[in-house]
Amino acid sequence: MADEDDDLILADLPDEELVPQMHDDLYDGLRDEVVESVEILLARGWEPYRVLTEALVAGMTIVGKDFRDGILFVPEVLLAANAMKAGMAILKPLLAETGAPKMGKMVIGTVKGDIHDIGKNLVSMMMEGAGFEVVDLGINTDVDRYLGALETEQPDILGMSALLTTTMPYMKIVIDTMAERGIRDDYIVLVGGAPLNEEFGRAIGADAYCRDAAVAVETAKAFVARKHNRMLAS
Repeated sequence: MADEDDDLILADLPDEELVPQMHDDLYDGLRDEVVESVEILLARGWEPYRVLTEALVAGMTIVGKDFRDGILFVPEVLLAANAMKAGMAILKPLLAETGAPKMGKMVIGTVKGDIHDIGKNLVSMMMEGAGFEVVDLGINTDVDRYLGALETEQPDILGMSALLTTTMPYMKIVIDTMAERGIRDDYIVLVGGAPLNEEFGRAIGADAYCRDAAVAVETAKAFVARKHNRMLAS
């Protein structure tokens, strides 16, 4: 009966109260409540893109800021991101039908020789939560898979992750190969992982080093906005 009461309460909330409640539910990682609220807003005639931006993205923005500021930690953010993903599963086909605008597109993977994926997965979910389309190549990703995905997916951003000092140098191999093929400047390259730092990012020719998922989202937004402005200017 408790679940039914919770559902009844959500359904009875007006939009101006339901959306802040969704933000709270995302923050708390309440997957079922987020899914229910998405369905309620759609039933009330909200456009899928409006649900995405005003309810889900706005809610994950709060999560991202508190993660960046050390108020939330990885397990809590993963719960929030999974709740966001459940809501996105409903919206994705609807967004595709309506041709809704996206923030941008990212291809991401953990580099060859490295099988760590928690950080990468967190970045992927936070990026999706910010309105980006994400193609996750998984772990142990070699240069051919990265370049093949760039050609096939035509993203704005390439993201590479490494958690081992021994696999960090592989990022440079990918970037150097992109340069050899004349495509380096076609993409924004973001790198991250515990052993990396800004100096390493600059040394290998990446556009930016991102210390965590929240910074990755902020950095991606800034670079994509700059890229779009350059395209408009030309």
